[in-house]
Amino acid sequence: MAWEIARPSHMPAVSGVDMAGFRIRGDAPEIVHAIPHPAITVVIEFGDRGFEVRDAAGRTHSASLIRGLAATAVPARVEALDCVQVRLSPLVAPAILGFPPAELGADIIALEDVWGREAARLREQLHDAPDWPHRFALVEALLARRSAATFPIDPEVAHAWSRIMVGRGRFRVEDLADELGWSRQRLWSRFGTQIGLTPKRAAKLVRFDHAVHRLVQGHAPARVAAETGYADQSHLTREVREFTGAPPTSAATEPWLTVDDRAWPSTLA
Repeated sequence: MAWEIARPSHMPAVSGVDMAGFRIRGDAPEIVHAIPHPAITVVIEFGDRGFEVRDAAGRTHSASLIRGLAATAVPARVEALDCVQVRLSPLVAPAILGFPPAELGADIIALEDVWGREAARLREQLHDAPDWPHRFALVEALLARRSAATFPIDPEVAHAWSRIMVGRGRFRVEDLADELGWSRQRLWSRFGTQIGLTPKRAAKLVRFDHAVHRLVQGHAPARVAAETGYADQSHLTREVREFTGAPPTSAATEPWLTVDDRAWPSTLA
């Protein structure tokens, strides 16, 4: 399977947004797995052929979609795909989507169910655009328009999410609550209502994301476990299996992860 990957020449004007373009071609359909990531994922496909992805409930999606802060990997059947993929921080997602990530959960929904005719119009524009820079500009313009909507996140919740990301998931909920001047129960409730995960689950996802990319880079599982906050290698193995359904050695070869250094270089920073 051949992957063509494009990146914008500049950071999107909308904070908390990243995007990449994909053109995938294969001789026959292949199954790849969409690995959980600490962001809401928007896939805007615009080619003549698409893909099929099956969600946790067994429903099949084969067009532009939105995926929440996923709980586990889901299989995708891909032969040929042209798309722009957008990753939204849960702090900016409410304005762009029009509802908090908690309402989406780990579900996959059709993009047209959220953006309506805007989604179909954007797909046509991407199909007709002459190159990737024009496609990125089209997507960025739509995101900028939608991000102007007001959908506030508590500053304390925003701070908590940022601390989890900066700390790569290594923190104690009690310490974070103390830092905010909130009780543990209040942090748990407000964070879950607005982000869609508990702080502990969010930290677990962020820690996994950092660790699995270290595995893709070729670091030994024992070293990764020791340097990313796991109790030991077996703890790392359990959590990689929990998120991907595969052991670390297999998860590290998943195509959606092995191309991340080109598609999402900031992921590996």
